Amino acid sequence: MRISREEASIWGIFTSTLKGIFGVGIIMLLVCMILSRRITAGIVNPIEKMASNIDSASTEGIYEELVPFVTTIRKQHEDILKSAKMRQKFTANVSHELKTPLTSISGYAELIETGIAGEKETRHFAHEIYRSAQRLLMLINDIIKLSELDSDKMEIAATDVDLYAAACACVESVSMNAKKQGLRISCTGRPVWTRGDKNMIDELIYNLCDNAIRYNRPDGSVTVTVGERDGRAMLSVKDTGIGIPEESQERVFERFYCVDKSRSKNTGGTGLGLAIVKHIVAQHHAQIELESKVGIGTEITVWFEKAR
Repeated sequence: MRISREEASIWGIFTSTLKGIFGVGIIMLLVCMILSRRITAGIVNPIEKMASNIDSASTEGIYEELVPFVTTIRKQHEDILKSAKMRQKFTANVSHELKTPLTSISGYAELIETGIAGEKETRHFAHEIYRSAQRLLMLINDIIKLSELDSDKMEIAATDVDLYAAACACVESVSMNAKKQGLRISCTGRPVWTRGDKNMIDELIYNLCDNAIRYNRPDGSVTVTVGERDGRAMLSVKDTGIGIPEESQERVFERFYCVDKSRSKNTGGTGLGLAIVKHIVAQHHAQIELESKVGIGTEITVWFEKAR
């Protein structure tokens, strides 16, 4: 007698368990999808929150590893906004400053054209037109210079520059203007060499001297000094003028900022001279210092790196 039992093959076992494996796989896939969405949301939410509140100074809820990155982004964002506001303000100021002399020229020219003015008045009007035209030209020239200095493509033609020779040449060129204002101007010191753009440095010295002459007093003086101190080249322009109030000293290098607007217009100042100086100082990686007392005078000192 033979007794036997039928046994299932491995394929039969696999077929019988396939449904179970398939069901478990679907459950695991669903669980993984739910968990991945939650984990991803937990990672991304702080970043999205940061992006929607880029102006906020708070770092709460931001990953510690991202704090330096976030700080840099926010600083760049602030710089961009600040730059945009400055450009907008600059455009408004330019429009206003250009409109004033143009309105004056137009008004005087209209009076001459209609024949209302006599010969004496015509000469006076012609003089005022000339003054307004000169102011307009100065404004345009200063605006062009500032635009050039603002340009990212601005390149410095670096050469060895003798500050003392440059200062003495500038003093000689403005001495006639100083004499007309009843001022004494002098250049003292000794030859000190720096590395920089000769034209820019000449422009810097001229603007400092021009400013010192414009805002001086009758029978006053302007002293330009060149020397060396602490291993650096020093250029100083000192005047005996009206001085700058302490609360205005930080703003005098802003574009179109004038401590005394009425005096600035009377002397033909554009309010851009010290702004140009500030840009040139920055281009040469130099430092600028200002000391002033109302009624006593002002001294502006620029520190350059010495040429090797």
